[in-house]
Amino acid sequence: MRVTAPLLPPFASDNYAPAHPDVLAAVTAANEGYAVAYGEDPVTARLDARVREVFGPGASAFPVINGTGANVVSLTALSPRWGGVVVSDVAHVNTDENGAPERVGGLKLLPCPSVDGRITPDDVARWAGQRHDVHRAHPAVLSLTQSTELGTVYPLDDLRALTHVAHDLGMAVHVDGSRLANAAAALGCSLRALTTDLGVDVVSLGAAKNGGMLGEAVVVLGPDDGPDGGAGPARESAAAAIPYLRKATMQLASKARFVSAQLLALLGEPGAAVAGTGDDAPLWWRNAAHANAMAARLRDGVLASAGTAPGGGTGVRVTRPVEANAVFATLPRAAADRLRERARFYDWAAGETPDRVEVRWMCAWDTRPETVDAFVSAAVDALG
Repeated sequence: MRVTAPLLPPFASDNYAPAHPDVLAAVTAANEGYAVAYGEDPVTARLDARVREVFGPGASAFPVINGTGANVVSLTALSPRWGGVVVSDVAHVNTDENGAPERVGGLKLLPCPSVDGRITPDDVARWAGQRHDVHRAHPAVLSLTQSTELGTVYPLDDLRALTHVAHDLGMAVHVDGSRLANAAAALGCSLRALTTDLGVDVVSLGAAKNGGMLGEAVVVLGPDDGPDGGAGPARESAAAAIPYLRKATMQLASKARFVSAQLLALLGEPGAAVAGTGDDAPLWWRNAAHANAMAARLRDGVLASAGTAPGGGTGVRVTRPVEANAVFATLPRAAADRLRERARFYDWAAGETPDRVEVRWMCAWDTRPETVDAFVSAAVDALG
């Protein structure tokens, strides 16, 4: 008789993880008494103050209900009705939001082929010829994902070059930051260094994947913040439009204080440190750095225990650079199916041969080292 081993926690998505206890405590604290609805509350006021400390004195925060909503509101605020949005071919807005920017925002997405999820300034410059062609969507926004959908991170210099070419072409720059914390932890920098200081104009600031419960924020960076002010007029226009767009797109929470409380728990209260690497670092940093470390442990474990040289054998091949909290790998389909009996995860793409498949393994703020080691052991058993 076959003995079924106990199930392991999932490696399918960091969305599967529970909310961090500090986030839940912040929501409970925000639940005391009455507060004015729709963001006119003391908790959201503290979030506004904290966002100015974290991103720059001119930054504005607009809590929303989810990440897709944050992206739709951001892109619609930055683009005219006839505009287009330059994205990577694997961008979440292009592949996993059911056409929401196009259906809801009325925008045309302009995808670029990517390498490990990243695009280059040359990819953006190729759209320059469409700026004045009335038969084509006007490229109005460059939207970048940091960290990318393939678990990679844009280095600071690369991101700076991308924002410069976009601004030179008259385009605003948006960052889908559902995992911005993971990117900042990987690069060892603050959130401001990764956005404002590089000329980014608007950020969809993630929370749910980094210990939040639900809700994100649209952060418009200040017109005078950053090295060259970014797309100053576009920022001012976006900040003026978002309150109306947020309501029109059903992203304005009536009890916004509960969304704001979660973001405050992650960013820290006004006056706290905005970055750091120790126990006194903000919760967003500690959660993201831990998730990244668990992904590196998983990569090293499968390569040491179940891997083979790239392209050969019947073991595991890590297919993408592991720079944040995701591990992409190929292994035999049969082994992947056996391993999935122990822990849930998703297939991503076809493998090198018909009998192999590329999978994605995600780590989260609460992934434990012993869970990673047990998963590696289960992978060895599945391959056996």
